[in-house]
Amino acid sequence: MTAPDQPARPAVPIASARGRWILLTTVLGSSMALLDSTVVNVALPRIGEDLDADLAVLQWTVNSYLLTLAGLILVGGALGDRFGRRRVFVLGVVWFALGSLLCGLAPNAGVLVAARALQGIGGALLTPGSLALIQGSIRSEDRGRAVGLWSGLGGVGAAVGPFLGGWLVDGPGWRWVFLLNVPLAALCVPVALRHVPESRDPQAHGRFDVAGAVLGAAALALITYALIEARSGSPLVIAAAVGGVVLAAVFVWVEHRRADPMVPPEIFASRQFTAVNLVTLCVYAAFSGFFFLVVLQLQVVSGYSALAAGAALLPTTLLMLLLSARSGEFAERIGPRIPLTVGPLLCAAGTLLMLRVGPDASYPADVLPAMVVMGMGMVTLVAPLTATVLASVDPGRAGLASGINNAAARVAGLLAVAALPLLAGMGPEAYRSAEQFDAAFGRAMPWCAGALVLGAAVAWTTVRTPAPGAPHPQCRTQCAMSAPLPEPPREDSAS
Repeated sequence: MTAPDQPARPAVPIASARGRWILLTTVLGSSMALLDSTVVNVALPRIGEDLDADLAVLQWTVNSYLLTLAGLILVGGALGDRFGRRRVFVLGVVWFALGSLLCGLAPNAGVLVAARALQGIGGALLTPGSLALIQGSIRSEDRGRAVGLWSGLGGVGAAVGPFLGGWLVDGPGWRWVFLLNVPLAALCVPVALRHVPESRDPQAHGRFDVAGAVLGAAALALITYALIEARSGSPLVIAAAVGGVVLAAVFVWVEHRRADPMVPPEIFASRQFTAVNLVTLCVYAAFSGFFFLVVLQLQVVSGYSALAAGAALLPTTLLMLLLSARSGEFAERIGPRIPLTVGPLLCAAGTLLMLRVGPDASYPADVLPAMVVMGMGMVTLVAPLTATVLASVDPGRAGLASGINNAAARVAGLLAVAALPLLAGMGPEAYRSAEQFDAAFGRAMPWCAGALVLGAAVAWTTVRTPAPGAPHPQCRTQCAMSAPLPEPPREDSAS
């Protein structure tokens, strides 16, 4: 029965004109966040040069965005269910565009870092909303195809992202990496308002775990600050580290006692769900650290232009775009344990192959083999990981489980970008010296490989094959390198 204040949800066929407009809207919105996650790393050396910034600023340029995105993405999905998915999605697109505009106009590093945090808030509103619009509008028999098209078209955007980012950095400048989002938003918002029907969950309530969101984000912020600034060893850094750990403990305490927690502790009663999230933390920490440092290595040490460095990443995304659907189907036949073990090991091999990339590196002989092996590992791993997360919980909690897994991946990336330069002994000015950066890069890649091997070990010892008939993701084409793709709830909660 439909809520009295909401008309019956229209079941829109994907082949209709309105269905195509809905798909266009969701692709445009999600592409903003996806492009941003793939192009910003390419621009980091030029940002540092233009703003006279040290390595810590480059880390914060990435992490201030991840911090607010990871801390608020679960709240963003809940807001859409309660107040209207289209409304919250449009708000997220506008917020993201305004943050992007501020990034593009930033006169100094401090403004850029603050603007990136604002972008993350917009991303937390629009990222879960893009798939929720499909879930709430497209008729059930077309929904799997719609999500597949959304993912495939998003994958094309992910493939184009590094190339486009490099071209913008070498051409009109790094600021256009952010300013590009403004015209995309200007196209997306009126299409959404005109062609996308509003939908919401009539059972959703207005109670939100604000305390949990604030405590989680504050704990992450303090720990990230302590990791990035740890070289100074100042009392403030020590206080931040202690404060972050204390707030993390308080977050866990609060979540155990709230009636409606942001992260329900009982969901971790599933050993499979807990195990797969541990694997996620390991592998996405490695992925984030790897891609953060590789584009710097290619530009600072190997002398690549921003365009060439961005294009160097294409094989990983293209392989995922072409093969991840088959990988997901294969994992359904043999179970997730082998793919979740072999995939990280292949990625670890690709990571170690990057140790051959130094001054005057040859792309065909040195860079391409590493990227191909890394890409094949990601193909083997990413789609089965999402499917296993969904299969490890009740179908009614699939959306929550996927949201937690997505947030876990972003938290892993946040902490990796903060910690890896410290572990590798990179000084504040390391990226300005090819010799210093090359030496630190050589120390960093084994750390990434070690995290991947740890993820493989966790998968082999803890992951089991789900029972027959367990849910699988509607989205079989997984092309995102920064986090698993979010999965909407399988049940139609809006009708």
